[in-house]
Amino acid sequence: MLDWMSTPEKITVGTLAAAKRAGRKFSVLTCYDAAFARLMAASGVEVLLVGDTAGEVVLGLSSTRDVPAEFLLGITAAVRRGAPGAFVMADLPWFYRQEDVAGTVAGCGRFVRETQADAVKVEVTGKDTALVSAIRASGIPVVAHLGLLPQWITGREGYRAFGRDAKEASQLIEDAAHLEDAGASLLLLEAVASEVAGEITARASVPVIGCVSGPRCDATVVVLHDMLGLGGGHRPRAVKQYLDLSVVLSKAFRDYVDDIHAGRFPVEADAIHMKPGELERLSAPAGGC
Repeated sequence: MLDWMSTPEKITVGTLAAAKRAGRKFSVLTCYDAAFARLMAASGVEVLLVGDTAGEVVLGLSSTRDVPAEFLLGITAAVRRGAPGAFVMADLPWFYRQEDVAGTVAGCGRFVRETQADAVKVEVTGKDTALVSAIRASGIPVVAHLGLLPQWITGREGYRAFGRDAKEASQLIEDAAHLEDAGASLLLLEAVASEVAGEITARASVPVIGCVSGPRCDATVVVLHDMLGLGGGHRPRAVKQYLDLSVVLSKAFRDYVDDIHAGRFPVEADAIHMKPGELERLSAPAGGC
């Protein structure tokens, strides 16, 4: 069995598929810069999703649909540079979903070409099989995102659970099968009832990533800012907060301000100083001996 923590090998779609077949779960975290990418990869996080959640938690926008494509391209490339061995998943922004199929495929191609991402996640329904097929036919591994689709929500009231009744559950299971048949390399289920997520995972031959969809998926993705208590976005109540980093950072910022006000930092001993004798030369009268 592959040891995620020690292997120097690049994690690929094949690696994740092998993990599913072996019954080994893998971890997914959102990531938005090279520094965090290095830390996550070194800690054994297998998949880094450069989510459009960056629009909310990094840029302070009210919706993921407002995040600029150029911004996502830039930070996806940064994450790849920080974690060359991890599986980096780009998130196709809303901007490219306004295009026809050819335009959307071109957008996916741009993310792979300019950022070296390993796959592109696209928010879809069962009606988007032709799109998924076209993306896959272009040679791009596509992650079909089902259930709650934040890019398609215009108000907070649109945030809800999916698959809680038999009719909707049946539709999700059917859609997942159709999208896998269309060529999806992975599935991502957001806010889907655990029983339904488990059924989809059991039936699918490709890895299934859950996002607030219970413990039965092959993997789970969490928004970085949610797990660290940094705020922003739409934190689900079910997400486990591993650290309240806001407390740690606030103390550091307050200590810094206090040191500045009290004159404790910076200190002369650590400052850059002129070479011996140069201050005297600087202070000497012009034209002096």
